[in-house]
Amino acid sequence: MNRQRAEEIAQSADMKNVTYNGKQVYIQHVSDQNETARVFALNDTENEFDAQLAQLNEKLGG
Repeated sequence: MNRQRAEEIAQSADMKNVTYNGKQVYIQHVSDQNETARVFALNDTENEFDAQLAQLNEKLGG
């Protein structure tokens, strides 16, 4: 996923279908220093972590 799209998703009020390693995640913030985003898995909201943008995927139309 590119930085611009990740930032759009992070700022959106609508929930998007984004996955990291096959698990649905919520993007909280995109880093200004590197190509990462602060995310958490929807089934584990207490466990926040940094994910490489290149490993985030958005499933469209579903």
